[in-house]
Amino acid sequence: MPTVAAFDFDGTLTRRDTFTSFLACGLGWPRFLLALLQCLPWLAGYALRLIGNDEAKARLMLATLSGRTTAEMEVWTTRWLNQAFPGQLQDWTLARLVYHQQAGHCCVLVSASPDIYLPRVASQLGFDGLICTEMEVQQDGEGGRLTGRMRTPNCYGAQKVLRLNAWLSERFGAESLGSMTLYAYGDTAGDKPMLRLAQHAWYQGQPWKDREL
Repeated sequence: MPTVAAFDFDGTLTRRDTFTSFLACGLGWPRFLLALLQCLPWLAGYALRLIGNDEAKARLMLATLSGRTTAEMEVWTTRWLNQAFPGQLQDWTLARLVYHQQAGHCCVLVSASPDIYLPRVASQLGFDGLICTEMEVQQDGEGGRLTGRMRTPNCYGAQKVLRLNAWLSERFGAESLGSMTLYAYGDTAGDKPMLRLAQHAWYQGQPWKDREL
């Protein structure tokens, strides 16, 4: 039966959130800070736990990504990979990824960050698969243009389990779900549903045994 290792990205493989650093690198700090001010009521509401992660993130995406072309996103991604991404990977988690890869395990990146830059990250790190938040793209004469809205639900919390199970079923067959060995790595409450799914789970760099948290 297959052995699969599922990794969260932000704060697990990396030292911090990458989506905000991607936006800051693409927009430049003045425009990025202006976008944060425009979204301040929703960001403050999320910080105070008055609204959910999904709503605050949707507002930020709409303010920063609406109308951007996919070609422009490729330019932003190249700039971010060259300028902001180097040095962000955590040594311990990266070593676990290399361990699983050398053992021949199937490695999949499961992240709430968008499919703007994560496909190139997943390819660069040698992942076998990518599950993430997918953005809505409208086709026009210039190719594709982002609407700023999510095409799929935010890949966070219970959505990680739904998406991961669907991906595993498609890759290995639904009958394999009960017999495969799953490793999972995460660092926030949004990762815990995925960690509960695994036989071997790590939370914030430590073996995670309390499945009720």
